[in-house]
Amino acid sequence: MNKYILLGKSFDELKAWTLAQGLPSFTASQLFEWIYRKSAKSFDEMTNISLQNRSLLKEKAELGLSPAIQQSVSKDGTIKYLFSSTGTYGVEAVFIPENDRATLCVSSQVGCKMHCAFCMTGRMGFIAQLSAAEILNQVLSLPERESLSNIVFMGMGEPADNVDAVIQSLNLLTSPRAMAWSPRRITVSSIGVLPGLKRLLDETQCHIAISLHSADTAQRLSWMPAEKSWPLLSALELLKTYDFSKQRRLSFEYILFKNLNDRIEDAKALLRLLNGLRCRLNLIRFHAFEESEFCASDEDQIQFFANYLNSKGLQTTIRQSRGEDVQAACGMLSSQYKST
Repeated sequence: MNKYILLGKSFDELKAWTLAQGLPSFTASQLFEWIYRKSAKSFDEMTNISLQNRSLLKEKAELGLSPAIQQSVSKDGTIKYLFSSTGTYGVEAVFIPENDRATLCVSSQVGCKMHCAFCMTGRMGFIAQLSAAEILNQVLSLPERESLSNIVFMGMGEPADNVDAVIQSLNLLTSPRAMAWSPRRITVSSIGVLPGLKRLLDETQCHIAISLHSADTAQRLSWMPAEKSWPLLSALELLKTYDFSKQRRLSFEYILFKNLNDRIEDAKALLRLLNGLRCRLNLIRFHAFEESEFCASDEDQIQFFANYLNSKGLQTTIRQSRGEDVQAACGMLSSQYKST
């Protein structure tokens, strides 16, 4: 008999299940506190639950927490963790310590349906959706959990293509009853899958990052097949109907490819495209991998590109490259290890 997974369930779901097992009505509150606030790793730690009820919980449920099965440490201190998933593949998350910040890059799928030509995850193809429990396990089972300052949904997969599980995990991350994270410490990235993106905008207050990479429709389509189903211009029209002038932030991600999208005319096209949106632009170095037809822009060209856009009033930053030597950098997650 499959046991009931407690992690990733809403409070109402936990309450309904515990009552159905004949447990006291306050058990759901106790479980929420032990799982999300006290980081319990077993039912034995839940000392305010009676021995009899803990025995019942052990029989019928499991927490849903599992430690990483593999880790790779970069020379720059970045750590890539591999967690087991429900399928035959693992799922990767990346811990990035940096000065007074510590960011966790979490995955929402194993593989990805979007097939972006410059992304190793996209080259994998789609393997499986992650449940809210599998998403949250990347946070709760992280050895460095207590030092985390930020979470970004920029790992494997397209969050807006698994929107139910992503929103459930975001609700538990930000609920005062659960992990009580501020939405301003969480960013969700999407290529612009409109139904899921709209729900993320309507049902959460987390920051939004849009994977842009080209201001030219035909060029973007040749690199990102999802442009056909979910045109960037449609996503921009949707974004213009929301208010990003206060605490919520909108950003765009732009990988620079040598002589393809890093020229002055490309910068001017970006300014025209993003005109009227309160946003910032993150420039990302391309991380080459086997069989890739792309080349990274020169460092001088990246800096020139950023300086030009900043001089024209578009707030532009260059994202520091981290973890490339262990394939933990942007676009390199591929879950090459198969769990058994």
